[in-house]
Amino acid sequence: GYTVRDRLIGRWIRTQQAWYDRDPKRVYYLSLEYYMGRTLTNSMLNLGIKAECDDAMYELGLDIEELEEQEADAGLGNGGLGRLAACFLDSMASLGLAGYGYGILYNYGIFTQKVHDGWQVEEADDWLRYGNIWMKDRPEYQIPVNFYGRVDESNGKPKWVDTQIVLALPHDVPVPGYQNNVVNTLRLWSSKAPLDFNLKLFNTGDYITAVCERNSAENITRVLYPNDNIFEGKELRLKQEYFMVAATLQDIIRRFKASCYGSQKPTRTDFSTLPDKVVLQLNDTHPSLAIPELMRILMDVEGLDWDAAWSITTRTCAYTNHTILPEALERWPTSMLERLLPRHLQIIYRINHHHLQNVHKKFPNDADRLGRMSLVEEQGEKRINMAYLSMVGSFAVNGVAAIHSDLLKKTIFKDFYELTPEKFQNKTNGITPRRWLLLCNTALADIIEERIGDNFITELSDLVQLKKYVNDAKFITAIQNVKQENKNKLASLLEKEYGVKVNPASLWDCQVKRIHEYKRQLLFILFIITTYNRLKKNPQLKITPRVCFVGGKAAPGYYTAKLIIKLFNSVGKLVNNDPIVGDKLKLVYLENYRVSLAEKVIPAIDLSEQIS
Repeated sequence: GYTVRDRLIGRWIRTQQAWYDRDPKRVYYLSLEYYMGRTLTNSMLNLGIKAECDDAMYELGLDIEELEEQEADAGLGNGGLGRLAACFLDSMASLGLAGYGYGILYNYGIFTQKVHDGWQVEEADDWLRYGNIWMKDRPEYQIPVNFYGRVDESNGKPKWVDTQIVLALPHDVPVPGYQNNVVNTLRLWSSKAPLDFNLKLFNTGDYITAVCERNSAENITRVLYPNDNIFEGKELRLKQEYFMVAATLQDIIRRFKASCYGSQKPTRTDFSTLPDKVVLQLNDTHPSLAIPELMRILMDVEGLDWDAAWSITTRTCAYTNHTILPEALERWPTSMLERLLPRHLQIIYRINHHHLQNVHKKFPNDADRLGRMSLVEEQGEKRINMAYLSMVGSFAVNGVAAIHSDLLKKTIFKDFYELTPEKFQNKTNGITPRRWLLLCNTALADIIEERIGDNFITELSDLVQLKKYVNDAKFITAIQNVKQENKNKLASLLEKEYGVKVNPASLWDCQVKRIHEYKRQLLFILFIITTYNRLKKNPQLKITPRVCFVGGKAAPGYYTAKLIIKLFNSVGKLVNNDPIVGDKLKLVYLENYRVSLAEKVIPAIDLSEQIS
């Protein structure tokens, strides 16, 4: 690991120096989740030194694959949203873009899933127990983040005062591009109490309580919320979201002001050029407080007026929506925002006032539309709709698949599409071919490279050239052999790790993703039950032998999802032990599905179930 890191660091320093010297437009990806997986093999691959490392380990009598298994997954995400963020970082670096990821360094990532008697049981993921060699602490760039307090308007200008301060400490992770000498940065923040935290308790002599209370500040980045497409509305989660956004924006503005590498002197003070040099991509609504926070910094700290600050903000932020599920949309109670972030609530109210004026101008005499489009929901407990705030404060709004982007315009965001149709775009989710082809399916990548060269590694559309080999028997046989070898390897792993024997010659049918009703694992189970019943009724029935895999975690508080896991395991227990069915149908639950397990499963499966 250290040997590989040494080869990263020189390129990392030179890349950052180049960005300071050239001063390009920088892309800042803001996400509360990064489902990174392991770093060692990916770094060797992208640096172009994997073969040499493999040979060196072999000469030392060591097994590189055994060594790679020792690395803990960086599971700082729940599912697709966090994995997309990780893939984007790889792609930005491989394209040579000045891209930066910003997020949170959780002490505990997504929980480790155990299955006891068919039920999911959660265990804490202490992934930093043995340290992490890929991360570089940067205490010199620590940043104060404010919470609570009140807004003082005594001199006519609003000022956020009497706040509690928490320190944000940056930890940098290198993100190497594919064999292009570019190494970008993922900066993760951890929270720390300042030395004078809760001075009153120290002064009254309650030393122990004062030290213990420091934990409340440091708890902000303690654990990743394990919910996927479920909004809980917990204050700690709101703290996490603002903590990441506030530290990140201060850091971005410091970098914007410094015109050349190594300079700490603020040399650029004209903020009108900010949208030419900075873009903030908001990965769902979790970082949407970036909009009022940027407004606050521009007005209260830098002294700009409302119109100038709003023009800059709306040309700097862009928003990615990930779901149309109503229960997943963030809607924070105004009472919580008023207590935690009073100045930001003021700014949101003013944004809403101007927004509704624009709606009224375009759609006069439509009071219902004004009610539907308000950022402030008045029914029941008063709440702020963060998706609406994100759309109003951004220059672009995108869904992550053509059908999804189309549904946004036709359903939940229809009113906003009618107001500003030019904002709405589609950006279909992709995956990085470096990790998901070269790294985890090397033999397949080699066969492809023999036929069409290696340009597809950075230009995936080149794969269309394979169409001319569709009837090439030699090529088809080679691909089938690779698939069979991948299945044999996974079958050995399943027997060793899970004690399950499966037939590698059968059809492998797989649904791996978070367990959720809308993802319809239940439909898959009903198909399995139907197939089983048909086989029981007619044991001579000629069907293709099939192994059905399900893998994924359920949110700890989502009882129905946990029940789906229990059902799958109960059906599996019945089917797998039925001598009448035999090898014709088998069920395997993939315990603790994560990035490193996905790298073994995906190359081996024949059929991937995408039935959401």
